[in-house]
Amino acid sequence: MAAAKRKHDGPAARPKKRAKRAPSAPDPDAKAVPDGAGTGEYSIPPPVSQGKWKNKERVLIFSSRGINFRTRHLMQDLRTLMPHSKADTKMDRKDQLFVINEVCEMKNCNKCIFFEAKKKQDLYMWLSNTPQGPSAKFLVQNVHTLAELKMTGNCLRGSRPLLSFDPTFDKEPHYALLKELFIQIFSTPQYHPKSQPFVDHVFTFTVTDERIWFRNYQIIEEDASLVEIGPRFVLNLIKIFQGSFGGPTLYENPHYQSPNMHRRLIRLSVAAKFREKQQVKEVQKIKKKGSKMLIEEDPTEVVFETPAEEKPVEIQLVKPESKPIVKDKKKPRKIQRKKQKKLFRTEASA
Repeated sequence: MAAAKRKHDGPAARPKKRAKRAPSAPDPDAKAVPDGAGTGEYSIPPPVSQGKWKNKERVLIFSSRGINFRTRHLMQDLRTLMPHSKADTKMDRKDQLFVINEVCEMKNCNKCIFFEAKKKQDLYMWLSNTPQGPSAKFLVQNVHTLAELKMTGNCLRGSRPLLSFDPTFDKEPHYALLKELFIQIFSTPQYHPKSQPFVDHVFTFTVTDERIWFRNYQIIEEDASLVEIGPRFVLNLIKIFQGSFGGPTLYENPHYQSPNMHRRLIRLSVAAKFREKQQVKEVQKIKKKGSKMLIEEDPTEVVFETPAEEKPVEIQLVKPESKPIVKDKKKPRKIQRKKQKKLFRTEASA
């Protein structure tokens, strides 16, 4: 290309240079530059938690088909409270529970919370350490979700919870096993990427009436008092298995009563009340019939009665005289009038 010709009219106008600032007056808006870095480089601020994420616990939370809206909301609440959890699609009813171990392996999870629905009214929860085990099966009762409770408590999303256990968990061996399982599943690992380095709520596990009661409370900074957040539910232990979702039975709850048996007992009690009412009605009918029976005569009732005078019985031996027949005197007059009327009619017609 040919070089551009200069104009001889005058020198070309040059852009003005920016004035350099003195090094003693740093810009307040500029970020801090570490030692040895260039003037044009910017450093990224370090994360709040300087530690390393070592505990790689991941929990898979999903359910089978046939759950209701309350179970779905409870599952979503647990995923919100546990930043180290993962979700998956609903499992088909025809699939066996051993398939869950393969699903956990595909999702890179070593713990699992599985909600199993039966008859669209019974909810069971499986807590398992995949793939070796152990695993525990619970019947979930008295479910109340976050949206349903509307409690005044609140906590930061992703914050790490404290775990509080009843002293009963240290007295019996099967409760000690469940305590370790709860710790590994519900505790958020330290320095997890999705977690926050704050502790502002507590999960409580209380044993009452042979059941485990789960509650979530907020810790208030001023006086360390507790305000419930939710969700809340009750776990009724059924069995503890050695393997993951099966295997030899380590413990079976002798106080457990299946929902089918519970409903059957309720129906039997209602039927017993109905039978009792029918029996009461029959007894009342018998009493009414018995009141109508004749009472035996009291001999003292005739004490003040005076007997009437007895009249002699007269027997008539003679035939009574017949009464004279009295003829009606008006009858012949009526007959005569009728005859006269006939005569007048015949004469008139002639």
